[in-house]
Amino acid sequence: SSNKYGSSSWELIVTVDHQYEEEQKEFILRVSGDLHIGGVMLKLVEQINLSRDWSDYALWWEQKKCWLLKTHWTLDKCGVQADAKLLFTTQHKMLRLCLPNMKTVRLRVSFSSVVFKAVSDICKTLNIRRPEELSLLKQSEDTLKKKKKKDKNNKEPVIEDILNLHNSPVISGSPASPGLYSKTMTPIYDPVNGTPVSSTITWFSDSPLTAPNCSILAFSHPNCSPETLAEMYQPRTLADKAKLNAGWLDSSRSLMEQSVQEDDQLLLRFKYYTFFDLNPKYDAVRINQLYEQARWAILLEEIDCTEEEMLIFAALQYRLSKLSLSSEAQDFANECEVDEVEAALSNLEVTLEGGKMDNSLEDITDIPKLADNLRLFRPKKLTLKAFKQYWFVFKDTSVSYFKNKEAGHGEPIEKLNLKGCEVVPDVNVAGRKFGIKLLIPVADGMNEAYLRCDNENQYACWMAACVLAAKGKTMADSSYQPEVHKILSFLKMKNRTTSPQAVSDPESTDMKPERFVSPRYAKKFKSKQLAARILEAHQNVAQMPLVEAKLRFIQAWQSLPEFGLTYYIVRFKGSKKDDLLGVSYNRLIRIDAATGDPITTWRFSSMKQWNVNWEIRQVAIEFDQNVSIAFTCLSADCKVVHEYIGGYIFLSTRSKDQNETLDEDLFHKLTGGQE
Repeated sequence: SSNKYGSSSWELIVTVDHQYEEEQKEFILRVSGDLHIGGVMLKLVEQINLSRDWSDYALWWEQKKCWLLKTHWTLDKCGVQADAKLLFTTQHKMLRLCLPNMKTVRLRVSFSSVVFKAVSDICKTLNIRRPEELSLLKQSEDTLKKKKKKDKNNKEPVIEDILNLHNSPVISGSPASPGLYSKTMTPIYDPVNGTPVSSTITWFSDSPLTAPNCSILAFSHPNCSPETLAEMYQPRTLADKAKLNAGWLDSSRSLMEQSVQEDDQLLLRFKYYTFFDLNPKYDAVRINQLYEQARWAILLEEIDCTEEEMLIFAALQYRLSKLSLSSEAQDFANECEVDEVEAALSNLEVTLEGGKMDNSLEDITDIPKLADNLRLFRPKKLTLKAFKQYWFVFKDTSVSYFKNKEAGHGEPIEKLNLKGCEVVPDVNVAGRKFGIKLLIPVADGMNEAYLRCDNENQYACWMAACVLAAKGKTMADSSYQPEVHKILSFLKMKNRTTSPQAVSDPESTDMKPERFVSPRYAKKFKSKQLAARILEAHQNVAQMPLVEAKLRFIQAWQSLPEFGLTYYIVRFKGSKKDDLLGVSYNRLIRIDAATGDPITTWRFSSMKQWNVNWEIRQVAIEFDQNVSIAFTCLSADCKVVHEYIGGYIFLSTRSKDQNETLDEDLFHKLTGGQE
């Protein structure tokens, strides 16, 4: 009876997504524009007339790709008219996540919260602290092609390897979820007397993570076969590497808005390479997943390393594979004694510039300096690589060199200011080569200088000074000594002390060494030869406990020149050709696409503002000293690159004294691309 409603009423068609019944049902509701969304849902449920819990259901507007979650808004205010197609569906749906350790878990995730919030809930379920460092990645078609030639519809077959966590209490605010996280924060030891707490497993009591599930996440598992490895996607060029990073989801929109469907597969990965406050007491899962992400990056050559480094990574993996086969590693309580953890922590400054540094404490009068004879090579066109000795002095953030020590009081031949430069190690311990390659920014690009040191200690002191100076810090900074220590411990692992025949390991006969190196290195050696080289490197880590071996692996990964660089193909404003943009945790690098050489570096610390011109999809950034750049992104949406930059700025605002609550609004403000 239309007269009852007056002429202002109209018909609205709503499809109901019954989760368990195949048929979708259409309902026609008689509504008027001043009816609010809550009223529409009430009318609908009355009309469906089924008694069930509808609390997780909400209205999804198909054409506009948006949720109607503000239940007090009227249809008029939302702009919903008779032509709108609405779907009444659950907000939480099953999602398959491939974790950094390549295992897949299935769990219920909010498809209506923004991704930032959804990831935070996922990490709670998986017991990973600091969820802001992770995000969800859609695998690009190219990387899938190699893996799935056989499978036409690219839905991966549901294999038995999937860990089902579908009873997981990920629904925010449901009574089951708050307890889990606070319990997770119970240390594995009694804080008073340092003995292991026996009931470690009980801290997962109200989480789907029962003991076996937890160990799938917290322990590393045997390496896959070389054949499996060969079938996986390996980026060959920087452009290939750029493809890996195209699919990051937009953290400020929901899964549903980004066309993710129920039971789709996404990758959960560490996205930002600043790992804040890694603590073995709480972070068994986080450290293991980080180790796994590093390990796969090296095996699939997503990051380059030298042969010497590859052997260290292989030796650490071999050590871990032996530990995980032995029974005690599977026993949570013995997993690490307290003193070992403390030692590993003091040993490893793994937090990598997490929070803001307090530089106010630097004593300006007492900035140490280094002075020594080093060899230098400055490449000019068509010269051979000839190193010549000079007297070098390192003070503040610059290096000067003189003909000899006596001339050191006069004017230097040249003074190199290292602020903002790129520092690349050029080391081969076996060949006694300890080189530092410096790329120093000048008006039209980068100037190269190569320094050569005589031994490990000299190299560690000078290298650490260069690394700090590049960030604008002097040797008076508190991070100088730990940096020297870190470089030395990495060199020590590279040092091969024993003669090959002295190394024997009864268990190594069936080592299958190819599992521990990338396919390219596996092809270089005969299997026996490779096993011998790995065992030789293993000497240095043979006694290392489980957690420390993982932390060392992560730290060695952090020492690689390419660590933490994410590549995008871009076109700079005014340029005729495409370049690569490397986004790192503290800087942006413009890279020549043809040669892979850095052209210019810009530090985040000198960034004043950044935003996106959405009409032409161009990212514009202003730096100090009136430097400004603009580029469009060709290998991904510009929002992806923009969010990466804003995300790093956001992470640099974290401090130790904050508890783990995050300023989510600040994140969206810094990554949103609005003026």
